[in-house]
Amino acid sequence: MTFGRQVLAAARLDLAEVRRSRWLWFCGAAYLILAVVFVLVGLRESTVMGFTGMGRVLMSLCNALLLILPLLALTAVASVIGRARDDGSLELLFSQPLSRSAWFVGVSATRYAVLVLPLVALMVGLALYGQLAMGQRVPWAFVVRALAVSASLLAAFAGIGLAISTVVRNPARVTTYVVLAWALGVALLDFGLIGVLLRWRVDARAVFTLAAMNPVQDARMALLSGLEPELSNLGPVGFYLANKVGASTLYALGVAWPAVVGAGAWLFAFVRFRTSDLV
Repeated sequence: MTFGRQVLAAARLDLAEVRRSRWLWFCGAAYLILAVVFVLVGLRESTVMGFTGMGRVLMSLCNALLLILPLLALTAVASVIGRARDDGSLELLFSQPLSRSAWFVGVSATRYAVLVLPLVALMVGLALYGQLAMGQRVPWAFVVRALAVSASLLAAFAGIGLAISTVVRNPARVTTYVVLAWALGVALLDFGLIGVLLRWRVDARAVFTLAAMNPVQDARMALLSGLEPELSNLGPVGFYLANKVGASTLYALGVAWPAVVGAGAWLFAFVRFRTSDLV
């Protein structure tokens, strides 16, 4: 059996497991609930950050997704290897003509697709609903920007979750590390870092560098970089970087850096999974 066939077989098996565990429906329901809430409260003619109507809905939804997507990605993948090890699935599968590499690639691709595809369908469907049913002008450039940023952020935390899954075996500790990774990503935004600066008088350049290393902060700055670079919109870190490197560079950083973080974490997890003891 070729490597491609092995990956496809592993992906089909994992997709069946995802459907049995109802994770796919939970992920889609989380996106849908957020969309409905913001449609109900957002389709008004007040101006928020330069957007009105459908633009306001999309902007508000994406700001909420920046905090929720990392947690969804972590919980989707952080326990996949430990669960397969505990229920004997790995031992059974690897007694068949299926390599470790193919299984890991297939599972990674399936879990990432389960996270990204419902989000793409929701964002495009929401935009089309606003345009066709509500007569709203849809900022399609912002929709594309938001999807690119969200996909990159999901890749970052999916990779981190897989790294946790390969290193940590105890389910309780896995949960602890998931919450810790999510909390660090969310807490180390502008307000958390400025608090560190004020409390310990850290050099401002160190604070900005630390902020730029946080995938959630980069995604937030990339999402807002198309707006007018105002302090009230971007926050102190984003405002400084927008004026220092420019909005286009900020957007590129916000898409590229989370993808790099995710790829690095995934590669670490891949090597660790291939070489470690699975029993």
